[in-house]
Amino acid sequence: MKIFVTGVAGQLGHDVVNELTSRGITAVGSDLAETYAGILDGTAVTKCEYVSLDITDADAVNAAISSVRPDAVIHCAAWTAVDAAEDEDKQAKVFAINAEGTENIARACKTIDAKMMYISTDYVFDGQGEKPWEPDCTDYAPLNVYGASKLMGEKAVSGTLDKYFIVRIAWVFGVNGKNFIKTMLSVGKTHDSVRVVCDQIGTPTYTLDLSRLMADMIVTDKYGYYHATNEGGYISWYDFTKEIYAQAGLSTVVNPVTTAEYGLSKAARPFNSRLDKSKLVKMGFTPLPDWKDALARYLVAIGEK
Repeated sequence: MKIFVTGVAGQLGHDVVNELTSRGITAVGSDLAETYAGILDGTAVTKCEYVSLDITDADAVNAAISSVRPDAVIHCAAWTAVDAAEDEDKQAKVFAINAEGTENIARACKTIDAKMMYISTDYVFDGQGEKPWEPDCTDYAPLNVYGASKLMGEKAVSGTLDKYFIVRIAWVFGVNGKNFIKTMLSVGKTHDSVRVVCDQIGTPTYTLDLSRLMADMIVTDKYGYYHATNEGGYISWYDFTKEIYAQAGLSTVVNPVTTAEYGLSKAARPFNSRLDKSKLVKMGFTPLPDWKDALARYLVAIGEK
């Protein structure tokens, strides 16, 4: 099997290529950079064929995917800077990448009859209430530009293809790139105390664990919408930070504040990021491990434990 993976320079694409390659699946990576030296997995460099690609260029996308002729495309590339997406001078680019770029890939998949996996987000919902969002829920009401652009990407995929997986994730962390854990560790080493919001609720997602689920999923024909985060229940960013510091051996005091009290974000954030993942088990997939276990393994992987 041959799988084309976009966004291999990012947190998730990095782990997806490693996971596919470890299973003997041919992975062809793509990203904006002209050259590609491989992906370091901690002990060795995983090499794969690489295509420099701007997903907003429809002709280039069609040419690349038609040339590679993969059995499937895993689309990890995205604009993920949520606050920066609110800037008026950046909004056109956000939609060009997350909506139009995704549609370009979906159309190219249709041309060669390849299946597609699109990585989306809980931000397509309004983040209200306390009930976990179900994967087939259609009560879309994104609160910010990023969420609106990802919803347009979802609709481009579902409106173009029959053979697709749309996998919504939340609170992502991985070895390759910036994330909440790395930021909090950096702050915790230089400050006696930190303020962290306590009224936004969800569950973290370790890209290493997610990549294994994605590899399991892409070889099947169990198409549709899914939610995937680590197990272990729903927590706040405040709870998450306390556990990060506890496992990393930091004594930094964590003070809980409301979103209103914190007040620094340009983009509105969902209060309810709870994702119902029961469909995974119903469809025969193995859920991701507990988030505390994932955090422990991650801290080891980045040399913080």
